[in-house]
Amino acid sequence: MPLRVTFVAAARSAPLLAERFDDERPLDQAGWDEVRRAAADLVPLAAAELRYCSPTPRSRATGDALGYAPLAQLALRDCDMGRWRGLTLGEAMAREPAAVDAWLADPRATPHGGESLLAFISRAGGWLDTRPADDGARIVAVAEPAVIRAALVYALKAPPATYWNLDIRPLSTTTLTGHRGRWNLRFEGPAVRTSQL
Repeated sequence: MPLRVTFVAAARSAPLLAERFDDERPLDQAGWDEVRRAAADLVPLAAAELRYCSPTPRSRATGDALGYAPLAQLALRDCDMGRWRGLTLGEAMAREPAAVDAWLADPRATPHGGESLLAFISRAGGWLDTRPADDGARIVAVAEPAVIRAALVYALKAPPATYWNLDIRPLSTTTLTGHRGRWNLRFEGPAVRTSQL
C-alpha cells in the first residue's frame, strides 16, 4: 500500500497581508480560536503512525494543540529568505522592486541572498521522498502554507511557477498518497449520494 501524507496548514499568526517571510511569530488569539473551531475535524489525524511539523512556533503550537505531539523537521522549514527575513512582500518590494521582480520571475534567483524557489521545492520534495516506506503508513505533518505549496509542486512534477498559483488556507488539509518519485494528490470531502446528483 502507498504512503499517505496529510499536510495540515498551520493556523495563522497575522492577517494575510501582514504575513512576513520566515515568520517566527507564535499563534495569536485569532489563530488559537481557529484551532479550537477546527479541532473536531483535525484531531482524528493524531491517529497517524508518524506525526511531524515545521520548526516554526505556529506549526509546533498548532500540532500540539491538536494532540499530535509532532516531531519538528528542519527540512519542513520555510524558504530561507536571506535579508528579506521578517519583511512582508510589500516591504521587500518597496526596498528592492527589481530584486523582487527577478525573484518572482526566475525560480533559480536568489536576489535576497537566501534560498531559491527551486531549491526550496527540492528540499520539501526530498523530505517527502525520504519518508519511511512501510506499507500503508499514515503520516500527518503540520507545516507552513509555503512548505505545503512547495511539496505539492514537487509531488505533481509541476513547473516551479505553479507555486504562485496554489492557495493553502490556514488549517486546511492536503493529502498525498504514493511513494518516492510517484505521488498523487488526493481530494477528500463528504460523500455524495448518487441519487442526489
